[in-house]
Amino acid sequence: MRLTSFGGAAGVTGSKHLLETEGGRLLIDCGMFQGEKSGRLRNWEPPPFDPRQVQAVLLTHGHLDHCGYLPRLVREGFRGPIYTTRAGREVARVILLDSARVQENDADQANREGWSKHRPALPLYDTADVERTLHRFRSAEYGRPLRLGDAEVSFHYAGHILGAAGVLIDDGNARVWFSGDIGRPCDPVMFPPRPPEAVDALVMESTYGDRTHPPGVPEDQLAEVLSGILARQGVLLVPAFALGRAQTLLVLLDRLLHRRPELELPVYLSSPMAAAVSELYRNFPDEHRLSAEDLDRVFSRVRIVEHAQRARRLDRKDGPFVLIAGSGMLTGGRILGHLLAHGEDPDNVVLLTGYQAPGTRGRTLLDGGRELKIQGRRIEVGARVEELQGLSAHADCDELRQWVQAASEPPRRVWLVHGEAPARAALAAGLRDDLGDEEPLRVRELPEGETLDISP
Repeated sequence: MRLTSFGGAAGVTGSKHLLETEGGRLLIDCGMFQGEKSGRLRNWEPPPFDPRQVQAVLLTHGHLDHCGYLPRLVREGFRGPIYTTRAGREVARVILLDSARVQENDADQANREGWSKHRPALPLYDTADVERTLHRFRSAEYGRPLRLGDAEVSFHYAGHILGAAGVLIDDGNARVWFSGDIGRPCDPVMFPPRPPEAVDALVMESTYGDRTHPPGVPEDQLAEVLSGILARQGVLLVPAFALGRAQTLLVLLDRLLHRRPELELPVYLSSPMAAAVSELYRNFPDEHRLSAEDLDRVFSRVRIVEHAQRARRLDRKDGPFVLIAGSGMLTGGRILGHLLAHGEDPDNVVLLTGYQAPGTRGRTLLDGGRELKIQGRRIEVGARVEELQGLSAHADCDELRQWVQAASEPPRRVWLVHGEAPARAALAAGLRDDLGDEEPLRVRELPEGETLDISP
């Protein structure tokens, strides 16, 4: 087998890993680049491989940085099947349709208001592209192998979000495990990830490879933020991914407000996909820790805002209230309109709830910047900016190392992807301490664009 990464090796977005066997080519994940402008421009370039020669796509999970380029791949000529878990298929459906709608709306607004330099502004793909892509999806069961040419492929529970899986590929000569994104062992919503089997190569994410999450749950910090919002009669703006991060946040809010009823205030989930989210959790009860009663209680507390007109009314509403909207890194979605309306008021708070990729508006705020360009306008964010620690759905450095140590046998090679350079380097050093770096074991960062052999 030979492996070449065309995205997600030198950073945390745009994951695309091409695996070549004697029987064909498999693409593991097909994500959209987000964040830095140089990365976003890559979305518009022709794929660095021929999509028509890809036998199948194996999708680890439905976040945009792993699935968001699929409609463009189909537009460029890919005609094979896209395999993922049953829940992953439904998550990707929601995410991709929402992505297309956001792009169509942004392009339409840019053309009407004239704030794009492109004439006309166009979406990377549209709803019709997504519909054609969804027809190519096929479902895989956890742990049940399927045959693709000369390779046997199986998906294994990874936690993180609904449907997330690691992918094991065995062509009879070598075995490789792609981790996708690895969940946390004590996540309040998802179960612990399954550790890998004995493999010749482990291609592993490293998003939080250089840091640990704070112990416990972040309810105390959340209580302090809510107390301040109530005292100032402000608005709490929470950028959050509508699938995964938003649900974890809603569970924590429910637990906190049940324990601290004096902090009760309206909670709005402003997302066109919000209604579908609760049904996904109900439809796949074996994938998470929440019971039907938990879901009823959590979502009865939340006011779901599906229609854009009602969302705009929230932009004129006085606090105190909590307003959760996508996207989680402020790269698009309704949160931008809400930030334009409420972001300049110093009585309000922008609460960041997870990893912020370089080049995103969320990263600018996290790093102390306050001037943002949104929909052709520049605003000075006067609202307080806080980061809610410990809410990430990614395993931290200690949890990643423990996950590898739990493997049935140590992997012969570990190739790190999906992390910034310091995170990859720190995790590589930690894994070398754990596993040793003598032959045949090697721990290294996977170089982008370089083809590597996977041999026994």
